[in-house]
Amino acid sequence: MQFAERVSRLGTESAFEVLARAKALEAQGRSIIHLEIGEPDFATPPHIVEAAVRALHDGYTHYGPTPGLLPLREAIARYIARTRGFEPSPDGIVVTPGAKPIIFYSIMICAGPGDEVLVPDPGFPIYASAVRFAGATPVPYQLLESKGFRLDLDELAAKLTPRTRMLILNSPSNPTGGVLTRADLERIAALVQGRPIIVLSDEVYSRILYGAEHVSIAALPGMAQQTILLDGFSKTYAMTGWRLGYGVTTPEIAQKLALMQVNCTSCAASFIQIAAIAALEGPQDAVERMVAEFARRREAIVAGLNRLPGVTCVAPEGAFYAFPNVMSYCIGGRTSRDLATYLLERAGVAVLWGTSFGEAGEGYLRLSFANSLENIQEALRRMEQALAELPASPSSPSLPGPAAAAGRRAP
Repeated sequence: MQFAERVSRLGTESAFEVLARAKALEAQGRSIIHLEIGEPDFATPPHIVEAAVRALHDGYTHYGPTPGLLPLREAIARYIARTRGFEPSPDGIVVTPGAKPIIFYSIMICAGPGDEVLVPDPGFPIYASAVRFAGATPVPYQLLESKGFRLDLDELAAKLTPRTRMLILNSPSNPTGGVLTRADLERIAALVQGRPIIVLSDEVYSRILYGAEHVSIAALPGMAQQTILLDGFSKTYAMTGWRLGYGVTTPEIAQKLALMQVNCTSCAASFIQIAAIAALEGPQDAVERMVAEFARRREAIVAGLNRLPGVTCVAPEGAFYAFPNVMSYCIGGRTSRDLATYLLERAGVAVLWGTSFGEAGEGYLRLSFANSLENIQEALRRMEQALAELPASPSSPSLPGPAAAAGRRAP
């Protein structure tokens, strides 16, 4: 079978690769602690579920308008006004089945062969994958541990060229948990204003913060006309399986996004959109409790990682990921991927390697603390034991695989 060349340019998410391997080990009777998947381990709040059930009984089981139901787009406009400080037109909002379509649609309408798109490194891998699929070139800009995993603004300025068509921002960040400051965003706005550059601002973790302030670049003077703000319901409302996201931009850009949608998915499910109104305008106490619990886990996982010999971890300011520095274990040809494989197969702890998120992620691991405090503490104990048994200088990059680890299972 011969496939189109562009398919070879698509990447993937390593989280699902690791999840599959972890599930296979569990099927063999292994005890696995899952710190690989970026999914809240909380139930969707009951009032949202009830709204969806009512919507099904009320007949919201048919096609809806391609950009989304008007009552939901109006609710999103009010929500953006409350949380970002500017009120968009409902005509500038497009609701999609999950947030990823906005990434793809935005890149496809803005960039093509010969164009460049600036992407964070380390960053969500789908950004660069979609850029390559569009035929454009992803240009990474580095997020620096020394700056709390914020970007070097001078480096960003140097990478802007006449071929730059889009700048992708993600704050709070996956995988690092870094948060851009208002001063960062003001400088970025000054760099891109007046240029033919669209900013894709991925803000899906905007409500999951630990004392930091979330600022949207779209709220800065003049930037609403040059920004596609990406948000969704998966992380804030524990609705990952519901698949609902949205883009907020100008009516002109929204028309192009909707044109992509009508060609790809037609529309998002109507009954889920009705439930989304309940999410935005109903009680928010479940969100607050979830974030408070994440904060407790964050303290535990950061402190625990920093107690491990040879490991350091900057406290994330947002999202629910820790991104520890494990460079002291990446020696003798051993990579962070080797280390992640070892921890899964030797210790039964599923984590992601840093290069899942770009070349600048080498020497780091990503751990999701969307798991119970008890499981996090057990994972840290297993990691400490496994790292203590790790050869100081392996003869090859490979670490003990399933066969070598057999009989030495983590408790």
